[in-house]
Amino acid sequence: MNRYPLWKYLVIGVALLIGALYSLPNIFGEAPAVQVSAAKPTVKVELATQARVEKILADASIPSTGMFYERTGNVGSVKVRFDSTDIQLRAKDLLQQKLNSDPNDPSFTVALNLLSNTPHWLSSINALPMPLGLDLRGGVYFLLQVDMQGAVQKKVLAIAGDIRSQLREKNIRHQGIERGNESVTIQFGSTEEAEKAKTLLTASQTDMIWQLSAQAGGARLMGQFKPASLKEVQDNAVKQNITTLNKRVNELAVKEPVIQQQGADRIIVQLPGVQDTARAKDIIGRTATLESRLADPLVSTIAVGDPVPPGMDVFRFGEGRLGVFKKSIIFSGDRITDASAGFDQNQRPSVNISLDAAGGRVMQEVTRENIGKPMGMILFEKGKGEVLTIATIQSEFGSKFQITGQPTTESANDLALLLRAGSLAAPMEIIEERTIGPSLGAENIEKGFKSLIFGFIAIAIFMIVYYMLFGFFSVIALAVNLVLLISVLSMLQATLSLPGIAAMALTLGMAIDSNVLINERIREELRNGVAPSTAIAIGFDKAWATILDSNITTLIAGLALLVFGSGPIRGFAVVHCLGILTSMFSAVFFSRGVVNLWYGKQRKLQKISIGQIWRAKEK
Repeated sequence: MNRYPLWKYLVIGVALLIGALYSLPNIFGEAPAVQVSAAKPTVKVELATQARVEKILADASIPSTGMFYERTGNVGSVKVRFDSTDIQLRAKDLLQQKLNSDPNDPSFTVALNLLSNTPHWLSSINALPMPLGLDLRGGVYFLLQVDMQGAVQKKVLAIAGDIRSQLREKNIRHQGIERGNESVTIQFGSTEEAEKAKTLLTASQTDMIWQLSAQAGGARLMGQFKPASLKEVQDNAVKQNITTLNKRVNELAVKEPVIQQQGADRIIVQLPGVQDTARAKDIIGRTATLESRLADPLVSTIAVGDPVPPGMDVFRFGEGRLGVFKKSIIFSGDRITDASAGFDQNQRPSVNISLDAAGGRVMQEVTRENIGKPMGMILFEKGKGEVLTIATIQSEFGSKFQITGQPTTESANDLALLLRAGSLAAPMEIIEERTIGPSLGAENIEKGFKSLIFGFIAIAIFMIVYYMLFGFFSVIALAVNLVLLISVLSMLQATLSLPGIAAMALTLGMAIDSNVLINERIREELRNGVAPSTAIAIGFDKAWATILDSNITTLIAGLALLVFGSGPIRGFAVVHCLGILTSMFSAVFFSRGVVNLWYGKQRKLQKISIGQIWRAKEK
């Protein structure tokens, strides 16, 4: 009756072995380390770099406790672990000096880091500690404000360009297109032309409301954003900026970043483990966007200080020169699908660019109509535009083309890296920043796990005192549940934060609640005069339905937090949901296996140790 078949004990044994192995790395902690990575796409960090780092440290008699070479995709890095932060800082300064001959143009980035002390034999089976969040590991935090007006103006520019092309295709003559903050105004010489344009644009530019008004010498057509369309433009700007920042951080191999929206126009960026605020600012601020414009066909460049032709924009073009461009944009960085460094037909460094279908169609149309005229590429980085190249359009081309004029292969690779990261839909400004040091993170870990341990001890004392041997079995099941939960989080590489530790504490209470239900059901059967072995079987079977119902309803609430929550709430929900699943295994399946192993071999079981059984007095 109270016996498990062999396969069930094998399942328990395998689960315990896997749980122990994959939770073990979390007890080794982290040590101060230095990470050496490439500062330029053309610089490769390889095993030879590791040998160079090792020699530099050995010559300076700086001891290390481990040196590792890692490669993630095409990005390599060398990590060196030390005994103390003092040695870590000495090593960072030395490596920064020796590896970079020119401090103003560094080839390598030497950053402070934290590295796990996990033994190599555990790492070889991919048994890794849980990544720690910003509040536990330390790092940098930024709150960015998105310029919504800038996003709207960028959309207005694009709409004005589309309108100009549509009116030209339909041979509708106009006397100029003016752009406002949230509107487009078109002047016409006659009301008939304005009516034709209104009919055309009402059908094609559905994001705007078009109003026609007569005026002296013609008519005016004004288009203003619909409230819903204006909100959509602003929402999309935030979403696109988040996507771009994610690509940017991923290109630079920053591990476990958190980039998410806060409110209507703000973005939170958390970079755990990064202690260099200046370096983090550079990561955030270096996102570039490319714009293609037609240059002034009469004078494509002027000297700094010369008068700017009316209706034109100017951008820096080399030393002492400015490029002169029309205001309309042919395409921008959000149309770029790929960018890679290469060489042109004359073996000069270039960047190969691929556009999406819409960008390719516009490029094909513009180049077809402007053969023999100059076109330029302008790179916008940190709010400033710089002309990359101005070239004459020789023939029609579409979605694939080259940008030439790069002085070196290094600059071509750098440009390709920036363009692959995408375009910011709107400018951003850092309005809050803070650095959380490793010592504060260590203090948070200590306090969090102390609360977890003290809670576990309190539960264990109560269960053993109140339920005797069955309470001891429940405590063993509770410990197994905690080990399994930590191992699952480690295998999934789920980031642990303070809310996650709180969810662990909640899981302990919920897991022990299942054992309380089982023990009370067994007691109830014993009060009714049922034999001990039968009471054990009935108690586990009848409690299972109640445990399943309560855990499913709690799991639904956890999934709702996971789907609709964000940030710390999602971290709490992940640990909470996984804890429910592991508690059902440990509280029911494992604890019954322990009980069966202890009492199952006794054929004539007379008594079990489950605490005081109170029976109602008979009248």
